[in-house]
Amino acid sequence: KSANPQWREQFDFHYFSDRKDILDIEVWRKDNKKHEELLGTCQVDITALPTKQTNCLELPLEKHPGSLLMLIAVAPCTGVSISDLCVCPLADPSERQQISQRYCIKNSFQDIKDVGFLQVKVLKAVDLLAADFAGKSDPFCVLELGNDSLQTHTVYKNLNPEWNKVFTFPIKDIHDVLEVTVFDEDGDKPPDFLGKVAIPLLSV
Repeated sequence: KSANPQWREQFDFHYFSDRKDILDIEVWRKDNKKHEELLGTCQVDITALPTKQTNCLELPLEKHPGSLLMLIAVAPCTGVSISDLCVCPLADPSERQQISQRYCIKNSFQDIKDVGFLQVKVLKAVDLLAADFAGKSDPFCVLELGNDSLQTHTVYKNLNPEWNKVFTFPIKDIHDVLEVTVFDEDGDKPPDFLGKVAIPLLSV
C-alpha cells in the first residue's frame, strides 16, 4: 500500500560472454495472490555505464507514470565461476592448501566480509517429469544462493540429463540457503517447474 516503496535490496548479476548487455526491469503491483498488474518497465544499457564506480540512476518508467531509483556498479566478477567437471577449481591439492590457510582460525578477522565460498558440482538428474507431449523434457538447472543465481545449459529431449558443471559462489551470509531448481525450457514461454531442493549452508 505504497506509491513510494523502498526495497533496498542488492542483486548480483554475473556476466559471461554469451549474455546480453541490456538490463530489463519490470515493476509489478500485486493486489492478492491472483491479480498482478504491470506498473512499468525500463532498460539500462550496461555497456554505457562507467566501470569500477557506483552509478546512481533515476529511470523513468516507459508508458507509465513514476520512476525507479537504482544504484548500479559494474565491476570485474570475483569469486563466481562456472566450469566443466574436468577442470574443477578445487581439484588441485596445492590450491586446497592455500584455501585452508586463507580460512584458518588465525586469519579469521583479516577480511570480515570474506566468509568463504561454496563449490557445487551439478552432475545429473534422474527420472524427471515429462513436460512435453512427446514424453520428454528439455531440462536445465538453476542454482540460487542469496540473490546470486547461476544456471546450467539445457539438455534437450532427456529425462536423465547430465550437466557435469562446477559452480562456485562467494558466501555472504552463513545462514543462506542454496536452492537448486530444475526447469523445462519451453521456447519463448516461461519454463515449466520440474522440481526443487533446498540445502541450508549450515547443514553442509
